[in-house]
Amino acid sequence: MTSAGAGEAATVGWLTESVDRRLAAWEADGVADRLWRRDGSLWAGSGKAPEELARWMGWLDLPSSMQARVAELQHLAEGIWRDGYHRAAVLGMGGSSLAPELFSRVFAEGEAAAAAPEGAELRILDSTHPDQVRGFREWATAARTLFCVSSKSGTTTEPNAFHAAMANVAPALDFLAITDPGTSLVETARSQEFRGIVEAPPDVGGRYSALTVFGLVPAALAGVDLGRLLESASAMADACRREATANPGLRLGALIGEAAQAGRDKLTILTSPRLAPFGDWAEQLIAESTGKAGVGIIPVVGEPRAEADQYAADRCFVFVQLAAEADPADERLAEDLQRQGHPVEVIVLEDPYEMGGEFLRWEVATAAAGIVLGIDPFDQPNVQESKDATKELLAAFTRDGALPSPAPLVAEEGIAAYGDPEALGDTPVTVEGGVRQLIGLAGDGDYVALLAYLPRDPDIELRFHRFRSELRDGLGIATTLGFGPRFLHSTGQLHKGGPPSGVFLQITADPRKDLPIPGWDETFGTLIAAQALGDLQSLQRRHRRVLRLHLTDVGTGLDTVERMIHDALGVPSAI
Repeated sequence: MTSAGAGEAATVGWLTESVDRRLAAWEADGVADRLWRRDGSLWAGSGKAPEELARWMGWLDLPSSMQARVAELQHLAEGIWRDGYHRAAVLGMGGSSLAPELFSRVFAEGEAAAAAPEGAELRILDSTHPDQVRGFREWATAARTLFCVSSKSGTTTEPNAFHAAMANVAPALDFLAITDPGTSLVETARSQEFRGIVEAPPDVGGRYSALTVFGLVPAALAGVDLGRLLESASAMADACRREATANPGLRLGALIGEAAQAGRDKLTILTSPRLAPFGDWAEQLIAESTGKAGVGIIPVVGEPRAEADQYAADRCFVFVQLAAEADPADERLAEDLQRQGHPVEVIVLEDPYEMGGEFLRWEVATAAAGIVLGIDPFDQPNVQESKDATKELLAAFTRDGALPSPAPLVAEEGIAAYGDPEALGDTPVTVEGGVRQLIGLAGDGDYVALLAYLPRDPDIELRFHRFRSELRDGLGIATTLGFGPRFLHSTGQLHKGGPPSGVFLQITADPRKDLPIPGWDETFGTLIAAQALGDLQSLQRRHRRVLRLHLTDVGTGLDTVERMIHDALGVPSAI
């Protein structure tokens, strides 16, 4: 593993001194040692009791403690393979799904895959959209599949709905519960006689849980060498015990924290193709950990690359690349960005198994950035806000037989716009006018967040990345993309609790065909509609700049949205 150090060319000009001062102060204060002693007073600026913070720091012990469970987890995986399971499915959200998705994609090819040909094909379900759930069910029933119902609390709505849907087509023996001790999911697994229950350490929060059983059980099922992965994590743990100036986690944390304090809070993570899911994992870690109390670091992942002069001065760049995928174009881009005064960090992994070390580096860095920002990096006070809003809407559905239906600002054939006229500056008379008003509210230092409550289909995702390029280039600001409800467990905290610099365009659509949730009053269509509406209401309560577009048909509707974006930006449209 090689890295451009945070005190070398990576921190050009103005940022060098602040990072060096921060590291020197941390070294004098013994921050590295205090971190490993779980000294919660490191985050005194959060106003939280030190013991409350310390109780969520079990992630520091995972590189060593989980090595004692490798044989257990490997035995579990081998028994499942022997019994003829060729596929493994994770039913989870957020911290329970993002690390498994990383394992499913990073280790599905090349030397890592060749080393474990017996591994099961691993896929993740983290969408409540009826079309996506139906397609996933078809994949899972086409071969013998082991379902991991993954939920730290055991009460998370989405995994419980996924379990209900899959239990209707698969026997209880095909299910494995991954959860904390004593949760309701444990009781469900026992009463229904699941194949097994794997318990996670309760002192590790969801987004810090990649090296717990939430990540390692799916990894083992996919044939990942857990011992090798944890060796990398252990090596990074040793490095992160060093004094601050030689500590890779604290150095990265000082860089991204000081950059955010200086107005460069758009942390742009650029990965090589195979490591793309690392960006999604890091996005949740950073956004949910730092986006609160009106401050935060905005992770920008998956944004199409641009020329260096198209990026605004609110960016901080980290390249995370696999040596085998070295790209001269990215090397030139990093150099050009540095020349233009942007902070740039370059991390190169010689082997995919070094991802174990990156989990720990970024967790330490995120906790350290929390010290700089003066916040608690282990809580998520606003995530519950959207969950509560969704519960209220579902209760209304149970009571009234329908979800509340707010009147649109304006409706036209195939598309309707919803929002708060005060937040938009006025009531639009056309949908296109509403899009123009929203885009016109974006200014320097802002970011546009596209919130798609649609199937995460490759073609749809490609369309949204095109929107991102057009908005970034036309407005000169950063863009993010989240598919709902998945992003509610990731960037949702940042959207509500972070800085008020987001401009939000939520896009929903009627599903092609709804899908019942066995044993529930609600369907999947009702559930995702409630989640989208609850998200919209939460943003509006916080006076965020937000517009919702509801499409009758996804394909033609997105054509219309693209044309409207082009018109708002004053660029020619090919639609």
